[in-house]
Amino acid sequence: MKFEIRDIDRRRFLRGSGLALALPMFGSLFPSPVRAEPEVANPKRLACFYFPDGVPMPLPEDPAYNEWAWFPHGSGHDFAFTNCMRPLEALKSELTVFSGFSHPQSRSVHGHNNADQFLTAAATGGGDTDYSNTISLDQEYVKFVGDQTRIASLVMSTDGGTGTARGTHTISFDRHGRAIPAEHRPKQIFDQLFVKADDDSARRLTLTRSALDEMLDDAQDLRKSLSADDRKRLDEYLESVRQAEIKVEKAKRWLNVPLPSVDDAQLNLELTTDEPRQYLQTMFELIYLAFKTDSTRVATYQIGRENGVGRSDHLARAVGFNLAHQLSHETKNPDGWKNFGIYCQFLNEEFGRFLGKLKDTAEPAGTGTLLDNTLVLFGSASSAFHLSRNYPIILAGGKQMGFQHGQYFNHAGMNFQGGPWLGDREPWQDAAKGEDLPLSNLFLTMLQRLGVQAHAFADSTGIVENI
Repeated sequence: MKFEIRDIDRRRFLRGSGLALALPMFGSLFPSPVRAEPEVANPKRLACFYFPDGVPMPLPEDPAYNEWAWFPHGSGHDFAFTNCMRPLEALKSELTVFSGFSHPQSRSVHGHNNADQFLTAAATGGGDTDYSNTISLDQEYVKFVGDQTRIASLVMSTDGGTGTARGTHTISFDRHGRAIPAEHRPKQIFDQLFVKADDDSARRLTLTRSALDEMLDDAQDLRKSLSADDRKRLDEYLESVRQAEIKVEKAKRWLNVPLPSVDDAQLNLELTTDEPRQYLQTMFELIYLAFKTDSTRVATYQIGRENGVGRSDHLARAVGFNLAHQLSHETKNPDGWKNFGIYCQFLNEEFGRFLGKLKDTAEPAGTGTLLDNTLVLFGSASSAFHLSRNYPIILAGGKQMGFQHGQYFNHAGMNFQGGPWLGDREPWQDAAKGEDLPLSNLFLTMLQRLGVQAHAFADSTGIVENI
């Protein structure tokens, strides 16, 4: 029988001499419209990145404004980057910068509390108020697309785990508002994506399923003897068990599907933040590889936690400073704005490197590039010192989803707050100079372009037009 390589499905693999060789994701293996077969739809991906501590916001009368203000000068398609954003100059046509957006329920809260609600828009509060959260943007998309890939979503951070309420180490929250632990070790992330489980995996999954079944049976018997409050707590617990059950079933379905093959020769998987630039590059690279191999279509990465606690504060050592958070406190000092701007420039440089790789990689099984089929959100929930308004936001990619980039959506105009902290009142304690738009409007716009039939997200009041 004549062998036609074009007829091989990408999820099959070659066998020979008792060995299995995983095939990479070749676009040429997919049906061609020339053969009168339906086109394979482009995958749609979402990546969200968070950096803490806000950005340089010198006032216009400050000489540093022209060189080190994070937000561009101008608006619309007529805008110019300062030194802060200069690493993104070559990608200007691939992104949109936003000013004047924030979450309404957090605008009067100290900026250190903000990472928790960046992707949720929830009223997570401050001080001694009760803490609760809601589902994050990425997990809302996971509900739509998570069963189409081996891994529903990658949840990553530099600090790892979940952190604490209002001091989170993760920006991903499930549908009950519970923090999803983030992974910070490159080797564990790589192994999850590309290293085959041992031969005992099937047996362990079967045992796990049996244990879950027994737990559910026991819980139903226990439920009959509980009070109403205890039943509520038990139901929350059972929901966690059911989610574990779903994960086990999915793992069983993917157990015998070959893992993609990638070249890891250039990756140092034992890196820590003691080598900050290389560490950040590796974390970005792992997301790139996950997208390129269609191992997942959703990823979040919290580059740093708020308030200067944890290993992520060491990233500033990549550009010669000691601690990143300290830079936001020292802008009143000589060269203070410049020093803070150099650190932000470093983050933008590595973010730009990631975007560039997505742009330079053709979509393996569709049209356009990886960047054309990926929405990339990059931002913080603070702008000026501890200020929970006018978030610095960049949205890149998604041209195959209809996004028109190369613009600065400058809603804030010149009605922004900034200047150095002089040791007295902080900007978040002052009355707002302008009225921000709900950032959830942008989130809703993103979800709709990703193909989700959503009419609202969190406190959205509509979509963002003309982007």
